[in-house]
Amino acid sequence: MYEGAVQDLIDELGRLPGIGPKSAQRIAFHLLQADEVDVKRLVDSLLEVKAKVRFCQTCGNIAQGEQCRICVDPRRDATVICVVEEPKDVVAIERTREFRGRYHVLGGAISPMEGVGPDDLSIAALFARLSDRSVTEVIIATDPNLEGEATATYLVRAMGDIDVRITRLASGLPVGGDLEYADEITLGRAFEGRRLLNA
Repeated sequence: MYEGAVQDLIDELGRLPGIGPKSAQRIAFHLLQADEVDVKRLVDSLLEVKAKVRFCQTCGNIAQGEQCRICVDPRRDATVICVVEEPKDVVAIERTREFRGRYHVLGGAISPMEGVGPDDLSIAALFARLSDRSVTEVIIATDPNLEGEATATYLVRAMGDIDVRITRLASGLPVGGDLEYADEITLGRAFEGRRLLNA
């Protein structure tokens, strides 16, 4: 449609999640009209995040060192692990100020349609964390959609032989929704009303 560098920029922007062709075009033309200083600041931010940010070796959350700020915080309750799909879910739960334990980020959810199975997630790392028997409760906080429910069901079955209390966030979260879009009150009530999955 456009020539050379402009079309390349539109194509690259269009590869970002949630950015369609029209949005990619609008962003590209915004960048073309922006001051060079502003564009350089954006480029520097992108390069810096790629150079400095990694995934926590313990929980899989984003970190600027080997471990994230939550895993190194001695005030967090290490006996309770909240299992989430993505780092953005950690941020959503932290906003509630209801949870004082630690997290485990799976890196997605089981989705046969997209070719994502249990081996593609950090489930083995979760079981490694549970192996020393210091964890007393695992809260499953996967999204309340088909993939999230499939992942929760798989985890409950796989943890069947482990002596740990397994709970799931209570309803109050909309079915088919994502944790990152839930407000603090809804997420807070979901934590208060979580239910036991293994009796």
